[in-house]
Amino acid sequence: MKILQYCLGTGVALAVCEGDDGIAPLEFDGDMLDFITAPPSNIIKRGSMRLDAVRLAPPVSRPSKIMALGLNYADHIRESKGQTPKSPLVFAKYSTSLIGQNDLIEWDRALTSKVDFEAELAVIVGKKVSNCSEDEAASAIFGYTCANDVSARDLQFGDGQWTRGKSLDTFCPLGPWIVTADEIEDPQALGIKCILNGKVMQNSSTREMIFKVPYLISFLSRNFTLLPGDIILTGTPHGVGAFRNPPVYMADGDEVVVEIEKIGSLKNRCRVI
Repeated sequence: MKILQYCLGTGVALAVCEGDDGIAPLEFDGDMLDFITAPPSNIIKRGSMRLDAVRLAPPVSRPSKIMALGLNYADHIRESKGQTPKSPLVFAKYSTSLIGQNDLIEWDRALTSKVDFEAELAVIVGKKVSNCSEDEAASAIFGYTCANDVSARDLQFGDGQWTRGKSLDTFCPLGPWIVTADEIEDPQALGIKCILNGKVMQNSSTREMIFKVPYLISFLSRNFTLLPGDIILTGTPHGVGAFRNPPVYMADGDEVVVEIEKIGSLKNRCRVI
């Protein structure tokens, strides 16, 4: 099932995808976090409408935590000339950085001029879990979506504060929907791309992850209680702009797309203010 949030009035409503260009709104009083926390016994659809007739919201808009992983792809470590971490390198992104499909990635030119893209597989936690094993991790996953771990490299590398450089408002595009875990047989066998203005910049596979999804969930749950709706960004592959020669950063008017096999495409444009 592909399930999404769309904007309705001052709030959001839920729908499931039907085909490539349709959605069926759900008879459900609540948002995605409510749905994940207390799923209905029956999913009731009420009519249908075109996907392009609605504005999509981030598929989860009020997570308790956004946890992200650095240096978790072997090919990304090679390009950065970094060292393979002995344990997952974890940092946070704030929920105010969340935006959805077709929303604008915005930044102040006085604050940063080196804004980079990072295509990432995002895991959506489905239940409260603490200190779980890798074998138990699969049952804790609600689903998967696409994420762009947008990064202000001059802030991230300038003073070493990853959270500041990666948590500016609008710096966590997420979506366009969640594909439920039952439809992804192996999260370590997905093609992943980032496309900037029509040019493929990142093209890899989630098999390049050093710490796999079950291990990440187990590791994180030993340190923090995971709650329904929590978001885990699992790292990015090679091809980011900062390590190109010359470096490539996003600019005003650019279109950036994250594509993940079996999930979909997350599209956003950039605006410098």
